[in-house]
Amino acid sequence: MIVSSKLPGVGTTIFTVMSALAQEHGAINLAQGFPDFPSSQRLNELVAHYMRQGYNQYAPMAGVPILRQRIAEKIDGLYGVKIDPDKEITITCGATEGIFTAIGALVSPGDEVIIFEPAYDSYRPSIELFGGMTKSFELSAPDYTIDWDRLMRLISMKTRMIIINTPQNPIGKILKPADMQALEKLVSSSDIIILSDEVYEHMVYDGHEHQSVLRYPALRERALAVYSFGKTFHNTGWRIGYCVAPPALTAEFRKVHQFNVFSINTPMQYALADFLEDPHEYLGLGTFFTHKRDFFLDAIEGSLFRPLLSEGSYFQLCDYSQISTEPDVDFCRRLTMEYGVAAIPVSVFYHSKRDEKIIRFCFAKKEETLERAAKLLREIGKI
Repeated sequence: MIVSSKLPGVGTTIFTVMSALAQEHGAINLAQGFPDFPSSQRLNELVAHYMRQGYNQYAPMAGVPILRQRIAEKIDGLYGVKIDPDKEITITCGATEGIFTAIGALVSPGDEVIIFEPAYDSYRPSIELFGGMTKSFELSAPDYTIDWDRLMRLISMKTRMIIINTPQNPIGKILKPADMQALEKLVSSSDIIILSDEVYEHMVYDGHEHQSVLRYPALRERALAVYSFGKTFHNTGWRIGYCVAPPALTAEFRKVHQFNVFSINTPMQYALADFLEDPHEYLGLGTFFTHKRDFFLDAIEGSLFRPLLSEGSYFQLCDYSQISTEPDVDFCRRLTMEYGVAAIPVSVFYHSKRDEKIIRFCFAKKEETLERAAKLLREIGKI
């Protein structure tokens, strides 16, 4: 049988590849973005409580009402925005399902979607699966700043959507107020939709504030914002997130969502609703991860890796050009196999495979894990 692939150029993700390589060689996995410390015991107990109480059947397609209400209260507290929990919030199977569903609901064959690269690797395949055309705007190390005047040249009559990501995976940069204002101006006289990936919203450092698209009324009325409980509460395997969008966009989003996953794990939704009653469970994350970032940076001091500034997320980029001139994919494989630390090559997040000799480490790990990895990294000379 001949199978015609809808995604002929897509293989196994780099996260799967590097995690498997790390496991094969017994390396410390600073590649894939997940913590090696547990989620809250209280949250785990809340899940067990609701399972014992019999909350084990299908949840409503949009999510249980009390969780959507708690999310609306959270958004109001953080950003001063009133959101209708019934018409503007949908619980999703992780943020990636939210991104996939938003693209599937709103991008038609021939539509153009602008993304910023290096980009989270689900964007382009999702666009192309639904017949859209990806137009990438490449950002350059070390600052990865956006030239909004140059970006304007990518806009055409076919531009349907712009995807933004702040804090940005994989580079750990954030959009500033001036960026959001420039984006407002760019789309003001158009019907362009904004898809805002904000899964690391609580991991912003050094006195900066997260610039959610929800803060900007002119953007919010045309935007879908996607979030992740897994990133926030250290339980990425739970696969629970949510999408916030105006009623008209939410209605289209739910048309696809209902035939994709329909509804999300019921006892976990009720548990999260209770857990969200205490804002301290997420408001302290910036301080928590700032400490981990700084611990890792202190630990690798004296190595030949040159860190770039991480403004948000739980990722740290490092320039390895003083160590090797190898392509970053080869360097990461060798780093894993010979030195016992797994990282992610940044070139894979560019469609052009642009290689600036920069790799990504995840610092969402126990301090002892970071110290063990740093000890190995400090020993690396020429490879």
